[in-house]
Amino acid sequence: MRPLSPALRAGLPAALAALILAGCTEADSEPAGASASPQDDAPAAEPMPLSLLVFNVEYGGSKATDAVLADLDADVVGVLESYHRLPEIAKAAGYPYYNVGLQILSKYPILEPSGADGLYAFLEVRPGEGVAMINTHLDYVQDGPHLLAQGTPVAEVLATEDEVRTSSVEKLLPSATTLLDDGWPLLFTGDLNQPSHLDWTAATADRHGGIGPVAWPVSQALTDLGLRDSYRETHPDPAADPGNTWGGVAGNRGSPRRIDYAYVGGPVEILGSELVGERGAEGVDRPYDRWTSDHRAVLSGLTVTPRPLPTLVALSARLVTAGDPVTATYRLPAGTEAGTIELTGPARASYEVTAGSGSVELDTAGLPAGAYRLDLVDPAGATLASNELTVRPVDAQVRVGTDAPSYAVGEPVTVRWTDGPGNRWDWVGVYRAGAADPERDDYLVWGYTGGHDAGALPPTTDGELVLGLDHQGRPWPLPPGRYVVHYLLTDQYTSAGSASFEVR
Repeated sequence: MRPLSPALRAGLPAALAALILAGCTEADSEPAGASASPQDDAPAAEPMPLSLLVFNVEYGGSKATDAVLADLDADVVGVLESYHRLPEIAKAAGYPYYNVGLQILSKYPILEPSGADGLYAFLEVRPGEGVAMINTHLDYVQDGPHLLAQGTPVAEVLATEDEVRTSSVEKLLPSATTLLDDGWPLLFTGDLNQPSHLDWTAATADRHGGIGPVAWPVSQALTDLGLRDSYRETHPDPAADPGNTWGGVAGNRGSPRRIDYAYVGGPVEILGSELVGERGAEGVDRPYDRWTSDHRAVLSGLTVTPRPLPTLVALSARLVTAGDPVTATYRLPAGTEAGTIELTGPARASYEVTAGSGSVELDTAGLPAGAYRLDLVDPAGATLASNELTVRPVDAQVRVGTDAPSYAVGEPVTVRWTDGPGNRWDWVGVYRAGAADPERDDYLVWGYTGGHDAGALPPTTDGELVLGLDHQGRPWPLPPGRYVVHYLLTDQYTSAGSASFEVR
């Protein structure tokens, strides 16, 4: 690993020693609401250093962003907009572990555990010990600072923020709350597409058109939960250190603001945090001559105290194409040294486990497509933990249709699809017939397949979207005529399927 810069390294010895002492005094007390696990009687874990990066690489990234990732050499990365290029990024940047669904790169095994439902992962930073991580990307539409600059009242802007972004992050808060209550060190990274209430203060109002303070609701919700903003904690004066990660970056014309964050909670000490970006930009601590993303990155140095992993059956990925490698990691209760992992669904398989913890490789090449359940079963036949796996066929073709062949003017259009690739930020767009080439022609009304939650919740293969007055684009209502709706991949213009309909 590349050494931390002096700013991040300076506080490490003292902080580490303090955490070791804290561990000695707190080992006998369990956080309120913590759930028991077979490993709760294990010796208290020792603190360890961990570097955390959050980086929106923009539209899958480039060789330049790969080079930045390799050079920074962070232990864990919350990646945004990497899409299905993440395996290529991992190889280029030297990461042995990645998770496409959660958009995480790691030097440590990434485990999607029992009960996580694709919302978070455990990183096994030492054998049998882990930290928890949530990585998310909130919708960019109805941009709050832009609306304020247009004269929209603050109360109206915040109501829109609640509808578009707060509603998505609130779907992650129950998991974050449970993890914190159970004593997990929690990393929460993301491009939240919203400023922080810690930045828009009375003292910084002149930077924001005279508007401030503003109680931006996503950052307020996360800090109310007990999460700490690693950059703002180590740079407490937003006037002196705005830390802008977007706006004016790589030709971007948006107003500068901070929207990329590395929050932490639980037994985590923040040693320092740095802004990574283009050489010569204000506030950039780690400059690069070649910078191609429209976002800057944030690198934070931490000391974490891992928690013993509970009884679980975890997957390296929960949504795969037949033939993709999948590792099932298990952990039996203390004193149990044998059992099986039972796979049920369109096909069945049984994997014997003969140690208290370990992993098995699932042979997905021979599995029919469909939904599967994995159960960790003890020798007496009791189910100890469960998880779910979805297998797509190798030759899957997205099937797109509408709920009717024709519609009256103003009638909502329901678009349905099956066998989708399950990417975050896939979308559907309506085009005029005769001008329906997404690579060349302009779309009309459109929406993400996951709605406002497209970057926050696990991607799925089947779904529907009702296009109408509340969706993006124009015109609405669609005037009479023939139209084509495309299923488009990863926020870009490659069509994976289409259907026609008429407005009469």
